[in-house]
Amino acid sequence: MTEHVMDPAAIDQFVADHFPAAHGFATTVSAEHGKVRIRLAEPGEMHLRPGNTVSGPTLMTLADTAAYYNILSLIGPVALTVTTSLHIDFFRKPELGKIEAESRMLKLGKRLAVTSVDLLADDVLVARASVTYSIPPPEKRGVR
Repeated sequence: MTEHVMDPAAIDQFVADHFPAAHGFATTVSAEHGKVRIRLAEPGEMHLRPGNTVSGPTLMTLADTAAYYNILSLIGPVALTVTTSLHIDFFRKPELGKIEAESRMLKLGKRLAVTSVDLLADDVLVARASVTYSIPPPEKRGVR
């Protein structure tokens, strides 16, 4: 597995600098051994469903974000890396509390990265996603 070239602070700073609207959605907890763990910031009303459960769209966004941060951690600050596929299976309702996503790199190629993302509510598995990203060729990577 490729070594991580961006640590959690560098990932969060890159997002703050290049995606200001997304900054604050989640923070990077760890990046090591081909895995990145992120934590959802305090969920607001827009993230909740009746009964104070975290919504499916919020979990899907968190899974996508975890996959992207994992790829960034391994290839560096490439803003033009984009989602090509996201599949998610929901197992149980996530109660409001600590919501985290752990992305594990399955395959990192020159043009595609495939990850598996576990979504956890208070350390209980609530969903699992498979997320694939397209990595632009070096000459089209834009912001680095």
